[in-house]
Amino acid sequence: MKFGLLTQELEGYDQLSDEEKEELEAYALKEAAALGMAESLTHWFDENPQGFSKSERDHITIWNSGLSWSTDLFVSAALRGIGYHVKTMPVPDQESLRRGKEFGNRGQCNPTYFTVGNLIKHLQSLEASGLSREEIIKNHTFLTAGACGPCRFGTYVTEYRKALRDAGFEGFRVVLFQQQGGLRQATGDDQGLELNPAFFRQLIKAFLAGDVVNLMAYRLRPYETTPGATNAALEEVRQLVIEALENSRSVLVALARGRRIFEAVEVDRLQPKPMVSVIGEFWAMTTEGDGNYHLQRFLEQEGAEVAIQPLVNWVLFIIWEQSRDTRRRMELRHDDQARKGLQGREPWKKLAMLQGAKVALIGLFRLFANTVGLRGYHLPDMNEIARISHEHYDNELRGGEGHMEVGKLIDSVEDHRAHMVISVKPFGCMPSSGVSDGVQSLIAAKYPQAIFLAIETSGDGEVNVQSRVQMMLFKAHQRAQAEFESVLNDCGLDREQAAKKLNRSWRARRTIHYPPHKLAGTAANQILEIA
Repeated sequence: MKFGLLTQELEGYDQLSDEEKEELEAYALKEAAALGMAESLTHWFDENPQGFSKSERDHITIWNSGLSWSTDLFVSAALRGIGYHVKTMPVPDQESLRRGKEFGNRGQCNPTYFTVGNLIKHLQSLEASGLSREEIIKNHTFLTAGACGPCRFGTYVTEYRKALRDAGFEGFRVVLFQQQGGLRQATGDDQGLELNPAFFRQLIKAFLAGDVVNLMAYRLRPYETTPGATNAALEEVRQLVIEALENSRSVLVALARGRRIFEAVEVDRLQPKPMVSVIGEFWAMTTEGDGNYHLQRFLEQEGAEVAIQPLVNWVLFIIWEQSRDTRRRMELRHDDQARKGLQGREPWKKLAMLQGAKVALIGLFRLFANTVGLRGYHLPDMNEIARISHEHYDNELRGGEGHMEVGKLIDSVEDHRAHMVISVKPFGCMPSSGVSDGVQSLIAAKYPQAIFLAIETSGDGEVNVQSRVQMMLFKAHQRAQAEFESVLNDCGLDREQAAKKLNRSWRARRTIHYPPHKLAGTAANQILEIA
C-alpha cells in the first residue's frame, strides 16, 4: 500500500488543496525514510477461509465450545434445530492449556491458551480416531464469538489460526460472529452459516434456557439432602431441552417438564451457608473446569451457595452500552450537521429498538425462569450499576466487563446480596486485573464490611488459590452463621421450632420455592418468611 493511499484515509483529507495533499504525502515519505521504512507497505492479511458455502453445509460439522457446559450443549442443539451439523467440544482442561502454550504466541492470557489448546487437542483426537488432516480441514469448522477493545478476546480468532497452522491444520476454518454485530454481519448470498433472525432466535433461546437451568441447579445443589440428586435432575432436564431445541419443539414445555424433575429433589434450606457471588472476567467466571480451578464446584464443596452471573447480564450490558453511546453521540455537534448530530441516522429509532430489545429480553428471561421454577430471581438494573460505579470507575472506560465488576461489588454490599464476592480473572487480563482490581481495593476500603477476594488464574497454582479462597470463606461462614442466629433470636425461634414451622407451610417447603430476598443468606431469608 502506497503512503499516498494511507494519507488519503486521514480525516479532512478531501478538503485539502492539491498543494497541501502533495506536501502531506512528501512529509509522510520523508518520515518513513528517516525510520528506515520502504515506500511500499505490505499489511498482513489472514488468507485462511473464514466461512463455508451453502453447498458445503451438508458435509460441514461445526464445533462449539466456550461457555458453561449446559449453554454449550443447548447452543449446539439449537443450531442443529435449524439445519446445521453442530457438536460440542469438551470443557477445556490442563492438557488444553499445555497445547495452547505449545502452539500459541507467548504472553497470551489464560482463556486464550485454554480455548486455543482445546481446539488443537480436539482436532488431534479426530486425527487419532482415523480421520486425515485433509478430511478434518475440509469437513469441520469451529464457531466462536468475536469482540473488540482492549481485551485480547478480539484477537482470539487470529491466535486460533496461528496455532492451527503450527499444529499442522493450516486452512482449518474458524467462523466468527461479532457479539455486537447483530444482523449487520449477515452478508453474502452464499454464506453457509446464515446469521439471520432464525439464527439469533435460536441462540437467544439456548442462552436463556442455559441460564435458567444453571441458576436453578446452583439454587438447589447446596441444600440437597441426597448428594448428587441435583446433578442427576440437571442431566435429565438438559436432555429435555436438547430434544426440544433439536426438533423445533417448545422449549417452554421442556422447561415445564424440567420443573417437575427439579421438584423431586429434596432440600433443607435451614442450613446457614455463605452466599458467594462470583464475578470477574467473562470466560474465567463462566467456565466450569480447569480454567478457573473448578471454582464453583470447590465453593459448593466447602459449604457455600454460589451466585453465578448469567449470560443475560452480558447481553443487557451490551444493550446498555449501545444506548448510552447513542445518547452521547446525539450530543455531539462536530462534523454532524444536525443540531444534535447523527443527521439522517434516526437515533431515536435506534434507542426505541434497543429499549424494545431490553424489555423483550427481560420478559423472555422471566418467562423461561418462571416456567422452570426459578421464581424471584433478580436481574441487575444496568443504569443503576452504572450510576453506583461511575464515581469510582468511569462508565466511558470500556473493556471486558468494564464498570460492571465494580458496580456488582457495591450492589452486593449495599443491598445485602452476598456474604462474600470473588472476582476471578486470568493472570495478566488487562481490563480486569490491570484496572478493575485497583479500583476494587478502594471499594473494599470504603465498605470495610465487604469480604472481597480477587484471584488470578494461570493454569497452575490451584492449591494456592483454593487456600486463599478457604481463608476468606471462613469469614463468610462466620458471617452467615451469625446472621442466621440473629434472625432466629429476633423471631424468638430455635432451629427445631423453625423446622416445624417450615414443615407446616406447604408453599415454603416446596423444593422450587425460594424465600424473598431480605438478607444475603438463604437460610436467614427462609426464617424471616416463615416467621
